Amino acid sequence: MKRIFIKKLIEWKDKKKHKPIILRGARQVGKTWIVKYFGNKYFKNRFHIVDFEKHPDWHIIFEKNLDVKRIILELELLLNVSIDTKKDLLFFDEIQNCPRAIMSLRYFYEELPTLHLISTGSLLEFAIKKIPFPVGRVQIMTMYPMTFLEYLLAINKKKMVDILLGNTLKLSETIHQLILEELRLYLFIGGMPECVKTYKETHKLKNISEIQAGLIETFKADFSKYTPHVDHRCIKNVLNNVSKSVGNQIKYTKLTDSFSMPTNKKAFDLLNMARIVYKISSVSPAGIPLGASASERKFKAIMLDIGLMQHLCGINISEEIHKTDLLNIYNGALVEQFVGQELLALTENEVYYWSRDAKSSSAEVDYVIEKNGKILPIEVKSGVAGKLKSLHLLLERYKNISTGLVLSSRPYFELPEQKLIFSPIYGLNNLIDNL
Repeated sequence: MKRIFIKKLIEWKDKKKHKPIILRGARQVGKTWIVKYFGNKYFKNRFHIVDFEKHPDWHIIFEKNLDVKRIILELELLLNVSIDTKKDLLFFDEIQNCPRAIMSLRYFYEELPTLHLISTGSLLEFAIKKIPFPVGRVQIMTMYPMTFLEYLLAINKKKMVDILLGNTLKLSETIHQLILEELRLYLFIGGMPECVKTYKETHKLKNISEIQAGLIETFKADFSKYTPHVDHRCIKNVLNNVSKSVGNQIKYTKLTDSFSMPTNKKAFDLLNMARIVYKISSVSPAGIPLGASASERKFKAIMLDIGLMQHLCGINISEEIHKTDLLNIYNGALVEQFVGQELLALTENEVYYWSRDAKSSSAEVDYVIEKNGKILPIEVKSGVAGKLKSLHLLLERYKNISTGLVLSSRPYFELPEQKLIFSPIYGLNNLIDNL
């Protein structure tokens, strides 16, 4: 399956000066697959894999010291290959299992800067907490589930992708409806590679549901790795309730009444560290960087993947999939998850929202992002411009923001006198690039 993410790896490969990569992300999003595909295609016989999960006995190489020239020599013996540090790609897979290998990345950068080195891992934040992290000596990349465009490429809809990435924002009604129908399916399939691959092969949503259940059980099995930090039963409860709270402000006390607020908070923070849920903080759009004003107290959350979210929520697919307006599916929460998920991939996890900081005020705009030095507020709504009270209020209050974006099932149009652009939900990627 084609992943647009590979462009980032190609750009990194072609740089004269490149740092070792730490490719992070939740389990099963395709990290190992993308590196193997990249290595086999662009390095061919000069690609070497060190799997720290498969070979725990190899960890000892990093225990003696972090002399990278010695490490390379010993890896050559274990792999039975010659490693050319000027031409080859070395791949450290599941690096979280060997924290000393993470520490070694600093010395690979300083002493063997010509070597191409990529490391991947899940639950990396848990390993990093226990060691000195090589800040400034590595390039961190994050991989997410397959975006809607990647899903379309996987099911051989390249022409549709070309249209979505083209220069025309206004599409015919026929094309508009065809893309909406594909998006409707994606809302239930999601972007986990195994789900997309299975749908491509079977075209049956029932099979997808079984895989989603298996993936969720895999994540839950990982919870034991978080203990003794927090009760794994609390983590399960918090995970289920976060999935049902997409679009709403999170209160720790509401996540589960079976545990204390501090325990709920710890469970949420651990899920966030594991990249199974993502924290979307409230910010002030008065200036950039947006993260400087991110609130610790006021925040929402979205799930890793929309397919996993709908499965955890127990959504009746046979009933919801036939609703005419996508915004009506599961009271709009599914589409808000979709938009948040796409924004995460577009902005590398720099996604926020706005909530008016005034007593008894309910004004709120779904998402706020920063792109190319500009702030863009985004509302996910089916209503007309006159009903967008919160977005109008934000645009009136913050004169530094020139445009507000409204995403819905409707075709593209503009209201320049109100500083608003209306776009179909599927047009998010191309529109943000144009803006």
